This record gives sequence, C-alpha cells and structure tokens, in this order.
Amino acid sequence: MSARFEEIDRQPTPMGEISLRRRIEPSLHVDVYEVKLGDEFLMSSLFTVTEIALAVLSLTELAAEFPDTGLDITVGGLGLGFTANAVLEDPLVRSLHVVDALGEVIDWHSRLLLPLSAALTSDPRCDLVHGDFFEMVATGAGFGAHTPDRYHGVFVDIDHTPHHHLHPSHAAFYTREGLTRLAAFLHPGGVFGLWSDDPPDVDFVHVVEEVFASCEAHTVTFPNFYTEGESSSTVYVARLART
Repeated sequence: MSARFEEIDRQPTPMGEISLRRRIEPSLHVDVYEVKLGDEFLMSSLFTVTEIALAVLSLTELAAEFPDTGLDITVGGLGLGFTANAVLEDPLVRSLHVVDALGEVIDWHSRLLLPLSAALTSDPRCDLVHGDFFEMVATGAGFGAHTPDRYHGVFVDIDHTPHHHLHPSHAAFYTREGLTRLAAFLHPGGVFGLWSDDPPDVDFVHVVEEVFASCEAHTVTFPNFYTEGESSSTVYVARLART
C-alpha cells in the first residue's frame, strides 16, 4: 500500500496542466490512480469497466467478421492504458497502435509509473504513438510510422461525449464527413468503437449509420462507490459494410 496521497507528476501541456496522482481510497483500501487536466478529472482507475468494454465489445464484433485473421487495431487515447491492455489480451490481435496527443502521458508509461505500463511497453505488438488522433484522421496521415494501410478496428476514448470535447477542433470528427474520413482507414467489415460518458444518443447513432452499415449503442453499467449505486456510460460499436 502506498502513502495516503502522492502527486506522481505534473506537467504543462498545450491543453493545460496535466497531473498524475495516486491516493488510497479509504472506503476500499486500494490504491487509486487519477489524472487531472487543469481542474477537471479525466480518468480514474476506480472506474475502468467501460474503458475495458470498449475493447471487448468492439473486438467481439470483429471476431464475427474476421474469425481467422490477425487483427490490426488503433486506439485513440492512451490514458491509464485499460482499453489498450484489454485489446492486447485478445490473442487475435496482431498489432496495436495507441495514439495520444500528450507526450507526457506516453512518458508516464515509458517510465513505468502506472500499473499497466509494463504490460503495454513490453508487448512487441504495441506501439505508443505521440500525435493528434483527430488531425491524423482529418489529414489521412495515418497513425504513426510503419503502420498498415488499413485497420480492422479503430477504438476511440478521448472526448467525454460526441458533443462534449476536450478541444473544439475535435468536433468535426463526429460529423458525417469526419466519420467518412475515419472509415477510409478501415478494411471492409471493419469496426469503429467509441466511448461516451452520456446515455445513448439516437441522433449520433443516425449520423454514424450514414457512413457505417450498422451502429449499436451499448449501455455499460458499473458500481459507483461514491453514490453507493450504479452509474453507466455508452459504448458505440459500428461496422462497415463488407462491400
């Protein structure tokens, strides 16, 4: 067990000051890792069910489409690494590129400051890429060096919701035009997965269905230790047509 509270790192970034801290959650007697951007909480290791579900639900859809294929996956958003780690737990995954706009977050994992850092950085299938995921999609530049021309899956966990963005420049991604540019990175039958902290948004599903053959909004519930009840988030899983 660690000290009751420790600020592990604090760095200025173009998006504001980002900090990583570790504390003991007194009600559970466990270490909790938290990331803040300015005064806003971005993520906590207490609540990782939906981050993992993003990978599991998206990969389940891919397994039905590509049961005997080595899968090439991109994850937009590294964070504490729970989505990326869940991707790597699937033996069908051949390669994983994890894109994060904040080099400071990648550095935390390179310095093995987080519980999943060693698993991510030691896996030869996994490449941590410093870059702006949304700009990469918009320009068609690809997700780092030595990457495949197309991917089987792109899973995104960056913004809070399709309408609540960490930066205004992200908004264009969630339009028909932005999703069309994303679809160009995918194989026919490929899957786009998206995490959202809001309930399912029917209007957004309709936008996705203008580009993808199908889109299902999964409500993922998890225990909330603070309210002593349940909370929920949404995972959207969309699939391109085969032809």
